[in-house]
Amino acid sequence: MRKILIKYKKSKLHYFVEKHQKYAPILFFIAGFTWDSLTLGRIDRLYDIVILCTYMTLLTISIYLYNLVGSEKWDNKFVQKYGHYLPLAIQFFLGGLSSAYVIYFSRSVSLSKTATFFFILILLFIANEFLRKRISNKYLQFGFYFFVNFIFLSFFLPVILKKMNTVIFLVSGVLSLISTLCLIILIYKSSISAQTEIVKWKMLSMIMSIYILINSLYFLKLIPPVPLALDQGLVAYNIQKIGATYKVTYEVDKWYLFWRDHKADFNKQTNKPVYVFTSVFAPTDLKKKIYHRWKWFDENLDDWQTVDKIGYEIVGGRDNGFRGFTYKNNVRAGEWKVEVITEEELVLGVVDFNINIHSNAKAEKLITRTF
Repeated sequence: MRKILIKYKKSKLHYFVEKHQKYAPILFFIAGFTWDSLTLGRIDRLYDIVILCTYMTLLTISIYLYNLVGSEKWDNKFVQKYGHYLPLAIQFFLGGLSSAYVIYFSRSVSLSKTATFFFILILLFIANEFLRKRISNKYLQFGFYFFVNFIFLSFFLPVILKKMNTVIFLVSGVLSLISTLCLIILIYKSSISAQTEIVKWKMLSMIMSIYILINSLYFLKLIPPVPLALDQGLVAYNIQKIGATYKVTYEVDKWYLFWRDHKADFNKQTNKPVYVFTSVFAPTDLKKKIYHRWKWFDENLDDWQTVDKIGYEIVGGRDNGFRGFTYKNNVRAGEWKVEVITEEELVLGVVDFNINIHSNAKAEKLITRTF
């Protein structure tokens, strides 16, 4: 092994790495995101669970070992010899976790409702690129760690317990708080630098502030209800359930409006209903009641009015989501949206459209898809 290391240090590869080492953090950052984008799929898949648990475990170990560097107890041992690689390891695992959160939450996010939290995730993801130079800051280390730990447990526990509700979210927060504080205490007792740099009340205040922030975002309904995710949302002219399949007839939009499957303008005939079809992904065996909350924009009041709230229970496990639909006959012309929400009124997504009512109205580009 020693001969290999000596040979490596004399090689052109080692010279190249040393010369361009300032670019290493961003390469690790990109590597973590690229790897997750290519490999992460279902949040309840064994591979995904193992990967995220591994990231969380190795991040914890890396932070612990990094804080032991410089201690006389570890002179001439593994920690001292390879301690300068630990910031890169920490950055890789933080990059892996934060990119996974961006991937999972982007599948569930409704930007009209949860943009604040999603923006925080994006900032966290980007800020990781600049973390290496400031990794020695204990407050940054543990603040970052607590945030990713909290988010990890908030969707990991529902996947394992097959349940999702406010109590489980609160339990996730308490467990992440306890585990983070235990790590801080362990490092504080083992590291002289931690005892010098950490002011106890400041550290506790920071951790509690992050704890209160995440809980506040949850109760303000600004956090997407991961592990649930809205796979499909369409306003349709007709829906037929034939056996285990749904035949959905809807009008497609212009080809360049690639982000929208259905046409926003819905030409409703006076004697025909308006359908909204959704498919919601949920982890295997997770049962949850969701609702379609129909809203109409009242121009006189300049506000959205709730017209109806229709619920049905979903059962997780299907790759393309649990399918369901609701419909209404008596609707007014104007702007409409159907919010897909949980019992706790967390928003999975929004299907928005504009209704035009004519006795002989006709859609031009109707297609029928099987789901």
